Amino acid sequence: MILTTTLSKLFTFPLIEEINIVMILIITIVFFLILLVLGIMKSRKLKSENDRLSKPRTTSTSDDNKVYQDFREGHLYDNY
Repeated sequence: MILTTTLSKLFTFPLIEEINIVMILIITIVFFLILLVLGIMKSRKLKSENDRLSKPRTTSTSDDNKVYQDFREGHLYDNY
């Protein structure tokens, strides 16, 4: 009788308490929420940069208006 009560008390001792499980879950949720927020911020930043780069240029520079000139004409070697 004494042996069974002692063994039952020994096996009912919780190794991990409920508060510890809750704290581990809270830490895990906060970690993944931070990752999610960082991912959303990075996605928005990349999308705005993509939109900015994909807009056509309306300003024309003098380099755009120049006619292509073959630079190989004055070269010493044969032109093939």
